[in-house]
Amino acid sequence: MAAVAGVTAQPSGPGSPDVPSAHDAGPTGGAGPEPVRVLIVDDDALVRAGLSMILGGLPDLRVVGEAADGGEVPAAVAAYAPDVVLMDIRMPRVDGLAATEALRGQPNPPEVLVLTTFDADEQVLRALRAGAAGFLLKDTPPVDIVHAIRRVAGGEAMLSPSVTRTLINHVTAANPGPPGPDPRRERALRLLAALSERERQVAIALGRGYTNAEIAGELFMSVATVKAYVSRLLTRLDLNNRVQVALLVHDADLV
Repeated sequence: MAAVAGVTAQPSGPGSPDVPSAHDAGPTGGAGPEPVRVLIVDDDALVRAGLSMILGGLPDLRVVGEAADGGEVPAAVAAYAPDVVLMDIRMPRVDGLAATEALRGQPNPPEVLVLTTFDADEQVLRALRAGAAGFLLKDTPPVDIVHAIRRVAGGEAMLSPSVTRTLINHVTAANPGPPGPDPRRERALRLLAALSERERQVAIALGRGYTNAEIAGELFMSVATVKAYVSRLLTRLDLNNRVQVALLVHDADLV
């Protein structure tokens, strides 16, 4: 694979820490799904090396490249076509927030999991509003990192309702708005009021952090129908992933 300036391509190779194999891994020699392609973006070479070690030996995940700054992300994504980007927030030149906003504004972008040392940070919330599918603390256990990548690659959010509320409350308390009506809440209520009753139910379930299977059980739908409703919500609300729907529901104080 040709190298991109400032970006490191990752050859596949054996060896990884003790993390679980793919749930759907079949017998040796069977034709399985293509592995999830992962791009690691972090200015700390040790962090990149550690993440590559964690992911490197798993049959359903493949680290296709590394980048040391958010400014290198467009070239890396174009070169390596990742499914998921692990994106550090704090980098010296172009930070992960700007890189996430630019990336998620492109057609058919990869999913983004932001990496941070803090679990209640304004930049994390901004990255989620920009379209990141969730975030991971840098001291997250390897098994949870693997689970998060698999989950967002499958179209699910990697964010619990309690974490969402903690982030929103933290940022609101640190940056109180002017007295009077809350424009963000009014906008959220207006957008959600335009939905059908069933669409609204699905949106609220997303705000509660439910998976597609959990929504199906709660609302007596098939999983395929839930997926169709989620796609419809993203189109109607002009959002690009289910985390943004969840944030909208939280902005409206409906969960």
